Amino acid sequence: MADRFTRYLLNLSLVEGVTAPLPLIRAHIAWLRGLDAQGALVLAGPLVSRPGGLVIVKADSLQAAQALAASDPFVVAGARRVEVVEWALSCEDNNHMGLG
Repeated sequence: MADRFTRYLLNLSLVEGVTAPLPLIRAHIAWLRGLDAQGALVLAGPLVSRPGGLVIVKADSLQAAQALAASDPFVVAGARRVEVVEWALSCEDNNHMGLG
């Protein structure tokens, strides 16, 4: 199980030549709402400086985060690629990873 200072970044990138119609966007939003209801969603939104989006989640493991990412309707439909990255938080609560 991931510790309380671990999050997972779901980096969504566009698939060239594939658009996301409004029903697919709504399905993605419903998926985000489901993550939020489960307590898994930390933050989400589109990127501004380049195409794509980022979803930050809490999960028990990298494999669990990958399973969440694979269930995103954007990914299921082939409209987005996703890279899942494990992220160790540096904050006051963990004395900046014990180095502060």
